[in-house]
This record gives sequence, C-alpha cells and structure tokens, in this order.
Amino acid sequence: MKFAFRVHFSQGNSGNPCYKPPKQKTTGRDMSSNPKLKDNLRAAILAEPDAVLDDKDLMQALVAANEQARGDNVIDLRGIAMQRLEERLDRLEDTHRSVIAAAYENLAGTNQVHRAILRLLEPTVFEDFLRALGNDVAEILRVDHITLVLETTVIRDDPAVNQLGGVLTVVEPGFIDGYLTPDRSGQPREVTLREIRQPNPQVYGEQADQLRSEACLKLDLGAGRLPGMIVMGARDPRHFSPQLGTDLLAFFAGVFERSMRHWLS
Repeated sequence: MKFAFRVHFSQGNSGNPCYKPPKQKTTGRDMSSNPKLKDNLRAAILAEPDAVLDDKDLMQALVAANEQARGDNVIDLRGIAMQRLEERLDRLEDTHRSVIAAAYENLAGTNQVHRAILRLLEPTVFEDFLRALGNDVAEILRVDHITLVLETTVIRDDPAVNQLGGVLTVVEPGFIDGYLTPDRSGQPREVTLREIRQPNPQVYGEQADQLRSEACLKLDLGAGRLPGMIVMGARDPRHFSPQLGTDLLAFFAGVFERSMRHWLS
C-alpha cells in the first residue's frame, strides 16, 4: 500500500490563524513619537548653534536627556570626566575671582598709603604736621584714631602737647618695647597687628574704650635718639587682623620716621 504525502509551503506563515508576528525591538525612545521642534525654535538653533553650546544650563539639560534616553545600564565615562572638569573649572574661576579681588584691594590700599604720605609732606610747621597725622591721615587710611608715641627722659605737662588733640603722647624710656611685647618674649616687630581687649588710656586717651584692634608701627628716629611708635586704632576688632599683610604699613612707617628725623634735627 502506498501513502502519498503532500506538504504545503506558504510565505511567512501568514495563513496560520495562530501565527503572531514577532515584535520589533526598539532601543531608547521611539523617535517618531517625539514631538517635533517648532519651526521658529529649530531655525533659531540652526542660526546660532554656538549660543546653545555656550549655555551651561542648556547643555546640562541636553546631557541629562541623553542619559535618560540611554537608560540606567549605560555608564557614560566621558560624561563623568566632563563633569569633573567642569567642577575643576568652577573652582579655578572662583580662585581667579578671589585673586582679582585681592589685587584690587591691594591697589586701593597702596593708593591710600600714597595719599597719606603726600598729605604728610605738605605741612611746613611741626604742629601742622602732627595735626595732619591725627586728622587727615587717619581719615585717608580709614582708621578711628592715630597716636604718635615718643619716649623721653623728661616728662612734663606741656600745654602745647595738650592742644594737639591727643595725637602726641610722651612716655618714659622702655615703654614702647613693653607695649609691643607685654610678655617680654623676643624682639618687637616693626609692624604689629592685633586685637586689643583692654586699650591703654595712656596711648588712646578718651577714645580707649571704643577701640578693639590696633596697628603698632615702631619708629627708628636715628642714632642717639629714643624710639617712637605710631599706633592706629580701629573700632572693628578684625580691622587689624594678624593675618593681614604689613608691607604697606612698613613703607608708611619708613617714610614717617625719615620725616620725623628731619623735624627733630
């Protein structure tokens, strides 16, 4: 007995009612479902693409959208490196701004000292020289009080000194070194910046209770003469912080002590 076999071939099994076509795999978002850019926005981007690249917030939004489209299984090492570079650039920009601000502040301080020195060179009478120190120079340097302290072996009540408004104070020998180094440790520095909790009335007079920081400039008045000192007082306890630079004040002290040698001669 013979059996006959008949096999029917059809294309794609489309004739089979149970056949279901496989789903097509998609990666990321279906681009055809994304809303299209408005014509005016698209034209603006195409006209100025550099504006998009220069906008930090816009670029971060585009990168975030790209990462979201890739999914969580993809790590963008290049993006991480770029983020670290951006953070480093931000720190460098902050440092750059700080350096520029410090440079401008230093320039302003230099101009103040130069103006103060020029004002001291104007008087032709010693009393006017001292009054300029206590009034105009204090205002130019933006300090609340300036006192010139001179050591002498003869201390007496001089009406001429009292008429100068407290800008000049006469003290006994050794007072200046003791004032600069109360604990007697080491040699006193040319410029001392510090906060003061108990201002000395002998130095500051009636304003002693109002002052909270000071700059002390020790003066060399020449061979055979006792030393002197300029004391600048401020109400702000941080005005003369020890962390501040002293170059400008040292320059001011050098010019002042040379002027004093001229007056004393």
